[in-house]
Amino acid sequence: MGSAVERTDEHVREYLIYRGFTSTLKHLDSEIKTDKEKGFRVDKIIDQLQQFVQSFDLFGLKEYWLYLDRRLFCRLEDVYRSTVNKLRTSLYRYYVITTIQKGNVEKTQEFFQKQALELQGQAEWRDWFILPFIPAPEQSAAFSPYFSRQWADTFLVSLHNFLSVLFQCMPQPVLLSFDAEVQKMTSVTEDNEQLRQRLFTLQNRDQRDGEEMVLHKLPPYVQNMDRLGDTELDLVSSQRAVNATNTPSRNFFSTFLPQGKRAPGKPPQVAAASSPNQAAVGRKEPSANQAAKSKEAPQPKEVKPAPSQPSTSDSANSQFQPSANQTTNQATNLIPRHRRIQDHEKERKELFSKPPLQTPERKGEAGDGEPPETPAEPPDSSNNGSCGAAAEAGDLSAEQPFIKLSQEEYGEHHSSIMHCRVDCSGRRVASLDVDGVIKVWSFNPIMQTKATIMSKSPLLSLEWATKPDRLLLLGSGVGTVRLYDTDAKKNLYEMNIDETHPRILSLACSPSGSSFVCSAAALSRSGNVESAPRLPIPVSGQLLLWDTKTVKQQLQFSLEPEPVAINCTAFNHNGNLLVTGAADGVIRLFDMQRYESAMSWRAHDGEVYSVEFSYDENTVFSIGEDGKFIQWNIHRCGVKQSEQILPQDATGPFVLSGYSGYKQVQVPRGRLFAFDSEEQHVLSCSSSGGLIYRLTNGEPALERVLSLGGHKAPVVTVDWSSAVDCGTCLTASMDGKIKLSTLLAQKS
Repeated sequence: MGSAVERTDEHVREYLIYRGFTSTLKHLDSEIKTDKEKGFRVDKIIDQLQQFVQSFDLFGLKEYWLYLDRRLFCRLEDVYRSTVNKLRTSLYRYYVITTIQKGNVEKTQEFFQKQALELQGQAEWRDWFILPFIPAPEQSAAFSPYFSRQWADTFLVSLHNFLSVLFQCMPQPVLLSFDAEVQKMTSVTEDNEQLRQRLFTLQNRDQRDGEEMVLHKLPPYVQNMDRLGDTELDLVSSQRAVNATNTPSRNFFSTFLPQGKRAPGKPPQVAAASSPNQAAVGRKEPSANQAAKSKEAPQPKEVKPAPSQPSTSDSANSQFQPSANQTTNQATNLIPRHRRIQDHEKERKELFSKPPLQTPERKGEAGDGEPPETPAEPPDSSNNGSCGAAAEAGDLSAEQPFIKLSQEEYGEHHSSIMHCRVDCSGRRVASLDVDGVIKVWSFNPIMQTKATIMSKSPLLSLEWATKPDRLLLLGSGVGTVRLYDTDAKKNLYEMNIDETHPRILSLACSPSGSSFVCSAAALSRSGNVESAPRLPIPVSGQLLLWDTKTVKQQLQFSLEPEPVAINCTAFNHNGNLLVTGAADGVIRLFDMQRYESAMSWRAHDGEVYSVEFSYDENTVFSIGEDGKFIQWNIHRCGVKQSEQILPQDATGPFVLSGYSGYKQVQVPRGRLFAFDSEEQHVLSCSSSGGLIYRLTNGEPALERVLSLGGHKAPVVTVDWSSAVDCGTCLTASMDGKIKLSTLLAQKS
């Protein structure tokens, strides 16, 4: 609700400015500054209460709570009155405990003197009046639990959750629901478009002669077609025939499968008359294609296949030669079926992992009158490795968790990509190359560039804002961060960070949208690992918190044991935790409610390149310079849950070689791995495209399931958007190409 109120306030300001109501705008701004409800932002209300407690302002604390009671709590039903009273009691106890912990005994006694009339009749305060006279109350069995940090955190979280639920359940004016309705309509429109694309894709995958593929599984007669002999083919084809006289049923199978048996040791070949050209040759030279015709005519199983050189005697041919009417019907029906045969050949290539066995050069087409050899009996499907090949190519398979529906290329960049991120709505993509050019583009329903940002100063980082999602944060190499509006195509603000630490290496926006974290480093770090060898002492850096509304720095985090460059940052789902990976190989976890480091541990030998929270937020994943992909338990500092060594093309530095000894090296800048919506699979980089692994609980920690492919240069950054049912995978490479792969998850 807080974000909706902020956006509505902005809309009201724009309307007042548009109407010229400047005096009304001034009154609005002055009242917003003194707003005790803090725009219904729970974190600001909690901060105000804590400020009263830390400054020992008992009068201000009581007045503020009374205001909340009159404004909010009095509207609740009577059943919630006891909860409000318990929260007020805990707030007063929190104040008393703070005064004792700070050693301000006078404020403790003042509290009991001023509140004696109100509290002396309450049973929960009966034992608390002796608290100022106990020498060491934190050691008392009755009061020691209240002096623990766990009790204070539990109280603040409970109060936070209570206020959040209260604001969500409050009746809202129609104006506040405007933004939600717009987002809902946008989401519905996108869902409809995605469903339309899925329907179109599935329709194209249906067989064009009437056979349907249910749930992307092959029909039984196609699954077992490699195992069928002549008798079985006759039986299946006769069952599926529509008109046995005009359309020979065996032509469908003879198009794809070799018929009959041949001597062992012959290489497998595709049967004759599998293309229109061959059909034409067969009509011009009937003497050279008796074997081809004999395959279309019904044969008893005991009849041996035609020899490589057909006999010229009438007695030998009379056993295989069909009647004149049958020959005429076959030649007539073969012409309109050419298109269908080509379609079947194309579908077969899609259904099976590797393309059909190529037909050797046909002697009949060369004009020597010799028909092709009769192909051998196909090997058993259990030995031909088709399932394994399908797993590598990402085609239809019961074992595959995803189906790659399509892969498109965005080629507007002309240099290596550094960052490529899709916004939280899954509608737009922002990509940054090493030349400092940023492209903002959409891919639904078609790829289209929305904005191009050219910068005079080098750009090193980018991040989408969460609320509103049209804003883009851009970090430069000269100590500035810009807030760019992708709809209006203009800069809203430009913030000067620090002249001594001008390189903005990482940006992370809080899920609430009210602030962002900025990592700034000194100039010692270079993007070329050859020209700037690793220093024994890590590069100096800062980690700063900025408010997006006031456009001011809120605080600077303490980096222990020394200030070091932070390479990567990530928030959890509600913004209460922040994880960072640094150049000294240390992962640091920050408590964003107290703005202090909760824990830190050495994670990698060398730099930490990329970090992310797990789906349940009980673990953290990281990739480092040592080439390891590690899962860490955040409840047990420095304890590994799993570890996997990745190839260098997945972790960097990334190398692109060319002619005449040309060699380009790029250290990792963007995200090196991304999870799907259920976090059962992870997308990583490789030398030829993205690789999808399944996360396992045992060894190894990763199991390869799908290769997206499509790249000719090393992939340096990836992203995975699951905003819609059809997941969108982005893979960006050093040649400036970005591949957008659309995946459909197969529900098991």
